[in-house]
Amino acid sequence: MSARGEFSSKLGFILAAAGSAVGLGNIWGFPTQVASNGGAAFVLVYIVLAFLLAYPVLMAELIIGRANRSNMVDALGKVSGSKIGRLTGIWGGITVSMILAFYAIVGGWMIAFFLQSITEVIGADTASAWLTEFSLSRNLILCAVFMALTASIVSGGVSNGIERWSVRLMPTLIIIIVLLILYVSFQDGAIDGWKTYLLPDFSRVWQPDLLISAMGQAFFSMSLGVGTMLVYGSYVSKSENLPTLGASVALVDIGVAILAGMLIIPAMYVALANGVEIFAADGSLIEGDSLIFTVLPALFDSMAGIGLFVGLAFFALMVIAALTSSISMLEVPVAYLVESKNLGRKRSVWMLAAGIYVASVTIMLNFEQLFGLVISATTQYSQPLLGLALCIFAGWVWRRDAILRELKHGNEDIEGTLFWKIWPWYIRFVCPVIIILMFYRSVTG
Repeated sequence: MSARGEFSSKLGFILAAAGSAVGLGNIWGFPTQVASNGGAAFVLVYIVLAFLLAYPVLMAELIIGRANRSNMVDALGKVSGSKIGRLTGIWGGITVSMILAFYAIVGGWMIAFFLQSITEVIGADTASAWLTEFSLSRNLILCAVFMALTASIVSGGVSNGIERWSVRLMPTLIIIIVLLILYVSFQDGAIDGWKTYLLPDFSRVWQPDLLISAMGQAFFSMSLGVGTMLVYGSYVSKSENLPTLGASVALVDIGVAILAGMLIIPAMYVALANGVEIFAADGSLIEGDSLIFTVLPALFDSMAGIGLFVGLAFFALMVIAALTSSISMLEVPVAYLVESKNLGRKRSVWMLAAGIYVASVTIMLNFEQLFGLVISATTQYSQPLLGLALCIFAGWVWRRDAILRELKHGNEDIEGTLFWKIWPWYIRFVCPVIIILMFYRSVTG
């Protein structure tokens, strides 16, 4: 074991990296994207683009991370041999910290609704009302709880903290989704949801909006560009075959997104059958926070006694999905402070958690002005540009023979594989063009 810490097993890495990728975006973003973009046609395009765009960028992060055995700032500094690499790493660290600042607020909301499922069972009406009201006190307290949970896991280190908890949380998440799918599928109206989800409208496959949405979803759902995968890659043993490891992470991430769709879309149509409004004024399905905090709780209320337990399971799922992503985000700046500034891990974790919480408080105190602004600045603008920078470092700046040498550690015969014949030119020419097009469309669209 190196002093830096390493994932102790292949499964530990896959579950931690997939946990980083599987976040609230998979569970509330993906299903509604599917429903509003031609059902199964969107799923098909998403799977194709996840492997055409997201997987090559994921591989760039993993290879850069493992080869340099360091945090994002130092790794990109070594690859570029210049200050530009280090500055890009710092930019990534700031972006991921700002994403975590708004993510922790949403994580706090998930905790609120999870706790409310319990207070409702025991008849604590005052507590239930406080937990579901959008009050500043609730948001401040539960955001702090969420950050404290995140920090306590990360302070345990790589194998005793991140890996240990990912190996527990990810299987729990998948079990809860599967049980909820089974329950929802036998309710009135579920069959209409399954039809919406599984019957493709192939006429929409080539619509620019669908392609851009699917590309964005594929890119962001794997938490690319901000260094989480680069840092996790730096904790992978040299004996592992990186291309197959990366493919496993991509498959788990895609699989969970598709499972989430199997739960959310039928659940929405069950809600409709129970008299809950699921369509917005313009005829589109209600999505995002309105779906999670209005439509689904109304559905759980309409299910009589069992609804309380379905609600409890659902919000437990949302808290777990939020946590597995937040621990990977916090690890990015933590790795930098521990390795570049020689600070102790626990001190680095709690200092950064406190700093990010201050940013969260600032957003909450100016919610109307800042919440949406921070989300679009980080995920719509900064993340794709960071992804583009990583493609340039891996495709144009870093020497091809150094990349090949790194990949040979886990597979002596990598040169003869399809991966090596395609990936180097693909990351050089194809990925940057796709990311630039996607960025242009999202900015001008």
